[in-house]
Amino acid sequence: MARIRFDFNNPEGHRLAGLLETPPAGVETQRYALFAHCFTCGKDLAAATRIARALAARGIAVLRFDFTGLGNSDGDFANTSFSSNVQDLLAAAAALEAEYSAPALLIGHSLGGAAVLAAAGRLPSVEAVVTIAAPATPDHIEHLFSGVRGEMESTGEAEVRVGRRRFRIRRQFLDDLKQYADAEHIRRLKRPLLVFHSPVDEIVEVEEAAKIYHAALHPKSFISLDRADHLLTDREDSEYVAETLVAWASRYLGLHRHHEEAGGGTAPAVEPGEVLVTERDQAFLRGLYAARHQLLADEPESAGGTDLGPNPYELLLMALGACTSMTLRMVASRKGLALDDIEVRLRHQERPAAEGARQGPQQIVQRITLVGALSERERALLLEIAERCPVHRTLVHAQLQIVTEGDEP
Repeated sequence: MARIRFDFNNPEGHRLAGLLETPPAGVETQRYALFAHCFTCGKDLAAATRIARALAARGIAVLRFDFTGLGNSDGDFANTSFSSNVQDLLAAAAALEAEYSAPALLIGHSLGGAAVLAAAGRLPSVEAVVTIAAPATPDHIEHLFSGVRGEMESTGEAEVRVGRRRFRIRRQFLDDLKQYADAEHIRRLKRPLLVFHSPVDEIVEVEEAAKIYHAALHPKSFISLDRADHLLTDREDSEYVAETLVAWASRYLGLHRHHEEAGGGTAPAVEPGEVLVTERDQAFLRGLYAARHQLLADEPESAGGTDLGPNPYELLLMALGACTSMTLRMVASRKGLALDDIEVRLRHQERPAAEGARQGPQQIVQRITLVGALSERERALLLEIAERCPVHRTLVHAQLQIVTEGDEP
């Protein structure tokens, strides 16, 4: 799928940095969504990235952006407030409408959830709203400033620590929260609402989800994210949110299924550890089956295929990239590294042939992007470990033999 840079200006004229995650080739863009991230987080938060990509794969293009003064956006974070966050959200919706289509779905994580609840009433295009680990009202975050309240009262500003980072907050931020101290705007929402929350969330307790749910009128739904943490750092949790979110939104946004899905039909029986490849047409389309999974392989139309799946070399690159990413995540988790997200891009190419040779050596170029507060030593360590993943060792170091056998007629 394509990730498009999408920058726009907020009402103060600051340039805000955004990314538009669009569906892959062959998948129709049915609706547009706007994702608001958590307080002091950025658009590249792992959970936001995974959810946006999962939604895009199902036909919902998702815009996520850095609020004023955060990430790659311009402006001074100290001059912002919850109201300015809401204004940023409205500006993002207007920019999306001007360039593509107005958002039909609003998604907010943590304080971003409180922001979408406040902004939804001002966006006529919005047909459904989703909150993830969100407080009912933004004044819930006042506890973050309890230790510096005296300094803020006397000097007008103070430095607060949020997670691993420090931010300067001005008194106007606290004063602004007072106008959002009740949940009456949730009762006036008049949109279908889905509330995700973990019962073990240590940042925003699950009672906040109950406040949202009780304040809202029907239709409303609640889904418990059992054992999930506040930032949905476990990939399974963010993917579960995406899957259930699409199923829920389909009812209200009129989403339809795509004409061709690898999971359709009855899959043949395959033994664990075995892979089965079948013909789906007389050209290049093939069904790929493992014991519990299935997908398609094909060639592009330019090569005589129907382009309903990756080609064999792309599948090979996907296998190496997946193994590399899994290995890096496993090592980072074991060592407690601040690795928020991993992106692996791979390309298969042929190097120039030596003089007198008919063909040059082949190589795979693997480019790894590591997102997070990592030291140079930690980054170097992870890049070194990338070459130790099992598939990498099989391709490069193992003296792999392929034995071809034919069934008896």
